[in-house]
Amino acid sequence: MAEPKDEDFLDNIATAEAEELADEIAEFSDEALELDELRAERDDYKDKFMRALADAENARKRGDKARRDAEQYGGSKLARDMLPVYDNMKRALEAATDEQKEVAAGLLEGVELTMRALKDVFQKHGIEVITPEVGDRFDPNIHEAMFEAPVPGTKAGDIIQVSAEGFMLHDRLLRPAQVGVSSTPAS
Repeated sequence: MAEPKDEDFLDNIATAEAEELADEIAEFSDEALELDELRAERDDYKDKFMRALADAENARKRGDKARRDAEQYGGSKLARDMLPVYDNMKRALEAATDEQKEVAAGLLEGVELTMRALKDVFQKHGIEVITPEVGDRFDPNIHEAMFEAPVPGTKAGDIIQVSAEGFMLHDRLLRPAQVGVSSTPAS
């Protein structure tokens, strides 16, 4: 009779060990599942962090570009407003006759000095004068055609008259040079 109790006892131990092992396996499976969830969460946070870093770097680059553009082109409105002043001073100097130059030599010298100072300020701030010559080819990137006329001895697209100089601010066009352009001459 001792044998059945021993077998029951051994069966109970085996069952208890099996249940304990099953509990440990279940606990291990739960821990493994939790570990997988934590890894997925970590990877998600890592991805979000890398995206945030990239966004911050892009924002920094945009800010740097905006600052550089503001430094280079921030005065473009003022520069555009100064162009008619330049044009008028140039016209005044060109319109003066020899007689007027003799009579108002001091005044004309003052206008010339002011014009030179204005050109120096333009140069200091990256404003370049576009001065096309008669006979140059028309370039729509820097010239504005004010009229077109057939002129014998010219090719279509040649500049035949310069009405006003153009201006560039660094690499941007402030105002195109205003020109007359030759069309195909009539035969």
